[in-house]
Amino acid sequence: MTSAPPTWSFLGPTGTFSEMALRQVAPDDVVLAPCQDIPTALDQVRSRRAQAAVVPIENSVEGGVNATLDHLVASSPLVIAAEVAVPITFVLAGRPGTRLEDVRAVSTHPHAWAQCRGWMGHNLPETVYVAGTSTSAPAQALAETGRSLEQVGFQAVLCNPLAAQDYGLEVLAAGVADKSDAMTRFVKVTRPGRVPEVTGADKTTLLVQLPHNRAGALLDMLEQFSVRGVNLTRIESRPVGDALGRYRFSIDVEGHIREERIQAAVIGLHRTCPVVRFLGSYPRLDARPVTVVAGTSDKDFQVARAWVADVLEGRSL
Repeated sequence: MTSAPPTWSFLGPTGTFSEMALRQVAPDDVVLAPCQDIPTALDQVRSRRAQAAVVPIENSVEGGVNATLDHLVASSPLVIAAEVAVPITFVLAGRPGTRLEDVRAVSTHPHAWAQCRGWMGHNLPETVYVAGTSTSAPAQALAETGRSLEQVGFQAVLCNPLAAQDYGLEVLAAGVADKSDAMTRFVKVTRPGRVPEVTGADKTTLLVQLPHNRAGALLDMLEQFSVRGVNLTRIESRPVGDALGRYRFSIDVEGHIREERIQAAVIGLHRTCPVVRFLGSYPRLDARPVTVVAGTSDKDFQVARAWVADVLEGRSL
């Protein structure tokens, strides 16, 4: 019996950068499940309606995507299994026949608006911004023939060229991003399972909550990594949500949870912090091998542990 193809969820509708990222890592026969927002895409995986989700986690201009960072740890565990980067290119598009001078309101995702704010301010300074749930959802709404522009609420959208083409919109201006080299990092998210093997070019993502109102708590957390030669590639604070002044940190580190130095750091965090969540070890997108500091290799830990064992048995002092 032939098994059914896997279903993968993503931030929809079709034509989003999330779909572009998904197609870089998904099998050819995957069933696409576009979702209205990031929490819904992740919950599709939690409920087993989807095998995996592809969602944005970090933008080179705007930083972390809070909806992803927060909802990854909102309820039952999920883990990151892969990452992929997508170059971000925006066009201003409208219904065929629309002129720039006709545009009074523009809709797109907040991150997209932030990346095009300078161009919009220079070229269409009086334009009103209308927030969208993704970069292609407003394009889909604008393309609906049964709705007038007054009903839609905007005359143009900021989206990627693929979405403009898919929804039959006319490009009013191309290359409207303020930074031409902007990138967004997307992650493939799955339910937890056996941790994959080390590749030597890996990244591990953690969530760590600090003890409340304890002097030096942040320094103590960072020292768990530094004393073991573990390099951080990203650290972002997010409010816990139950009171002012309480924070947790989303952290990416170089290395794999199967490596001794990463395990030692995580054990140290678990001893000193009230909440530690493992969110996956996975190959880094640039495939660059991790540099291991002298004295922190797996062999160094194993030799040191063997020495302690000898001391305990009286074989070495």
